[in-house]
Amino acid sequence: MTSIRLLIVDDHPVVRDGLSSMFASAPGFEVVGEAADGAAAVRLARELRPDVILMDLRMPGMDGLAAITELARLGIGARVLVLTTYGNDSHVLPAIEAGATGYLLKDSPREELLRGARAAAKGESVLSPSVAAKLMNRVKTPAPQLLSRRELEVLELVAAGNTNREAAARLFITEATVKSHLLNIYAKLGVSDRAAAVAEAFNRRLLTPETPEPS
Repeated sequence: MTSIRLLIVDDHPVVRDGLSSMFASAPGFEVVGEAADGAAAVRLARELRPDVILMDLRMPGMDGLAAITELARLGIGARVLVLTTYGNDSHVLPAIEAGATGYLLKDSPREELLRGARAAAKGESVLSPSVAAKLMNRVKTPAPQLLSRRELEVLELVAAGNTNREAAARLFITEATVKSHLLNIYAKLGVSDRAAAVAEAFNRRLLTPETPEPS
């Protein structure tokens, strides 16, 4: 049986040593390298071609999220299993969206870490039970809508190329009201003009190419 080749990435030597010892002593694993930051992780991943990368998120220089993004951009096929002390869902979703296969907490039991690494090597999604529970709660309790329905309607029309006057006519409101809505949109999205507002709305998926124009 071929061993699962591991690359361990963490800025704390004690953590790297502990993980390395644990996996090296477990059957079916081979630790092929260690890195203390994201840049070194990307370089070693290209050189060593590990099967699984155990990736910390918070590191100096290039952090784990940036490293995961870069690995995906380079087309490196190693599975990334995030190992962190942070179970906050604000960290989980970006890591998974960037290409991570799974997300486990460093204080997870030894068997859970070993099982997670084996599952990641097979391409299976891995989530710590506590992290999975937080994600489920997030699904059950969606974040409040950033823009109001009227603001979205204004932005949809702007994205479609309408002027303020045309948008006002379409929505049966005054041009001044359209301008007021746009100022609110700029403030909420942290932008300063129409083009940036439309781009940021698409980036945040507040608007999609399929969004129908209001009737």
